[in-house]
Amino acid sequence: MKAVKETPSKAKIFSQILLLVCLGSFNPGGVLAVNMTIPNTLIRGTVGGEALLSVRYSSFSLDLPVIKWQLQREKSVTLVQSIGTDIIGTLRPEYRDRILVFENGTLLLHNLRLSDDGIYDVEISITDDTFTGEGSITLTVDESISRPYIDMESSSVLELSENVILNCSHDNGTRTTYRWFKGGKPLTNVTRFMLSPDQKLLTITRVLMADDDIYSCAVENPVGNMTSLPIRLTVYRRSSLYIILSTGGIFLLITLVTVCACWTPSKKSNQPVRKPLSRFNDHSHRSPISHTDDVLPKMTEHNGIHAVTSLYVLQQKEPSMDDSSSNSIGSPSEYDHPPCYTSFPNYNGSLTQSNGSPAHSSHRYT
Repeated sequence: MKAVKETPSKAKIFSQILLLVCLGSFNPGGVLAVNMTIPNTLIRGTVGGEALLSVRYSSFSLDLPVIKWQLQREKSVTLVQSIGTDIIGTLRPEYRDRILVFENGTLLLHNLRLSDDGIYDVEISITDDTFTGEGSITLTVDESISRPYIDMESSSVLELSENVILNCSHDNGTRTTYRWFKGGKPLTNVTRFMLSPDQKLLTITRVLMADDDIYSCAVENPVGNMTSLPIRLTVYRRSSLYIILSTGGIFLLITLVTVCACWTPSKKSNQPVRKPLSRFNDHSHRSPISHTDDVLPKMTEHNGIHAVTSLYVLQQKEPSMDDSSSNSIGSPSEYDHPPCYTSFPNYNGSLTQSNGSPAHSSHRYT
């Protein structure tokens, strides 16, 4: 009984296995179709470099595969078509000496150009197989980045200055992205630090003393990255800046002030000019005697003898006298000598006196 029951179960298992094999022969992913695998669907290349578009396929057929590579454009462009490694027909001029096809369908591109960037479609077919293997690979071609540098109008700015712009520039590089650093720490869009949409420009809307720091920028693209040399932004306080700007002119300013303070324009002195007493024998152009300017000898009595004391007369020019009257007094040579004092001679005789009035000299003096 047990042996009878086991026989139908074995037959059932065999029939199921046979059914699966039959179904697999009609399945596109089965052994009667080209089964293609692509290890990497995104390849990044550099201008002047190489790109390996790698594929693999499997098939029970022993025939050589027919391989076809196309580049997607508005109208697909056929790069190469081959049977195995033997290229069919003639390559397009832009791909001559730049293409190599391997037996497994892999494509190698030499001397990459920016125009090689795009999506590549591959088809592998075998005569005995019903279905063709297909796949796509994206190739990006970029230019290597040169070292960036920060460009700005001045590395020294005044505190509270408006819109100081730092530009991260570089000569070579495609598909670039930018990052900014202050003191080695990443910068983002904040209140006073504004980044342009592509983050290439950093704008400090209002400079503060805290912005005195070292700045740098980093540039990246799919094939590499480079960082600029750090540059320092120096921020001066307004008073300090004025001192710095005026340092060169302070000495000149002090000199000018000193010269102006010490120098005065020449002008005539208002001090009265002392005039020497004229000679007794010069009476032609003399004004009458004035009691404020000349003093006559005074009668004194000494031991009963009338005597005339010696008198020194100093005649001065009145401050109120104008230039015309001063010009009429003596010759210019008189001003070249100091004032002289003249003593009256002693008279042996006594001076006459009447009615108690003061004695007057018989001579007139000026």
